[in-house]
Amino acid sequence: MAVALTESETKKAVEAFTALGVCEELATAAAALGWKGPSEIQSQSIPQALEGKDVIGLAQTGSGKTGAFALPILQELLDRPQAFFALVLSPTRELAIQISEQFEALGAGIGVKCAVLVGGIDMMAQSISLGKRPHVIVGTPGRVVDHLTNTRGFGLKQLQVLCLDEADRLLNLDFEQEIDQILKVVPRDRRTQLFSATMTSKVAKLQRACLKNPVKVEVSAKYSTVDSLKQNYLFVPAKHKDCYVNYLFNELSASTTMVFTRTCDQTRKLALVARNLGFGAIPIHGQMSQPKRLGALNKFKAGERNILVATDVASRGLDIPAVDVVINYDVPQNSKDYVHRVGRTARAGRSGLAVTLVTQYDVELYQKIERLIGKRLEAYPAPEEAVLLMNERVNEAQRIAQQQMREADAKGGGGGKKRNREGEGDEDDQGLMTIMGRGRGGGRGGGRGGGKGGGRGRR
Repeated sequence: MAVALTESETKKAVEAFTALGVCEELATAAAALGWKGPSEIQSQSIPQALEGKDVIGLAQTGSGKTGAFALPILQELLDRPQAFFALVLSPTRELAIQISEQFEALGAGIGVKCAVLVGGIDMMAQSISLGKRPHVIVGTPGRVVDHLTNTRGFGLKQLQVLCLDEADRLLNLDFEQEIDQILKVVPRDRRTQLFSATMTSKVAKLQRACLKNPVKVEVSAKYSTVDSLKQNYLFVPAKHKDCYVNYLFNELSASTTMVFTRTCDQTRKLALVARNLGFGAIPIHGQMSQPKRLGALNKFKAGERNILVATDVASRGLDIPAVDVVINYDVPQNSKDYVHRVGRTARAGRSGLAVTLVTQYDVELYQKIERLIGKRLEAYPAPEEAVLLMNERVNEAQRIAQQQMREADAKGGGGGKKRNREGEGDEDDQGLMTIMGRGRGGGRGGGRGGGKGGGRGRR
């Protein structure tokens, strides 16, 4: 969702990008996407990449890393166009699709063709797009290896640029074996770019294996959150956790909200409970089929649903505009994931609110987060008496949600993962019983909830 720049802003943006060595055509395309100028990671890494050097870029989420590797790749491609010029590896399907969209938007004026190779989508359709000999391939390592093994005529012997985005997460998700297989078949004299939020020991090992005399560009060594983000915690008894989170939905009902949970089942259940109470919630998690994951994301982006309940599949890299509130329903096990989660809001200079629910079992994990970000968070005001007024309705919503999950799983049949995946559509489409009527604060801003939510959600 590009924000149109004024004529003077466009001129300044084009000048700023051309000063880095970016050609005018691409600089104009960047300005057309609403980029007012290069971000810090772009300013430091683009000139190095344009000189043909290998680059390691370390920067936190939302810092403009995609532009940092896409612009130099497109400029090189402009100078010497060829099929299968660049391969970008990403840890998740959604991020791969988003990177491809950014390449196509930046390269629209020069006729760039992209292919996306991710799981959950028909291999034959992807093979056909590879047959059209795209300039840039963006994919997840597993599916790229599948095509290298099974798709006739597809190879990476001519590859000029290899880029690994979110490298720390690629390695945490155990893609090491697939990355090794890809490194064996790509040319040694390619240019390599590696972008990561953190420099873990695995990333350092990968750097030694696939980069030659790299230039290291580090924007933020310390884990930090932006100043425009208001961060709160809410200490809750574990047995009333659902009551508290639905109280927050009601209080912040005029806001767009992302909620992070630990497991796929918890994501499904919480979205159903919220919907049974009249809120516009939709789940996204790793056990959903790819079309359903994209459908959920698009409904949230389009404003058809104002609450996205997600596992950490949505915590990094995804550019979802205008998220007002992030709620950590479960405190993340790895405190660094907290920074990525809350980085979904307060992006590009906007303000945002993050609320973390802390039960009696989460105190140690929560203290690690405060130590990591170097801040003591304030308590979010939620009077217990007001919260527990919802207890009876929440219990009923939970009972109905359990029943809906059992019915969806029974319809899907087969093993657990398949059941969860296939049951998702039924849960999303069936008419859900609204226990809390919209006039009493359910949904998006009905009655009392709407009035309260507007102010607090955008603090």
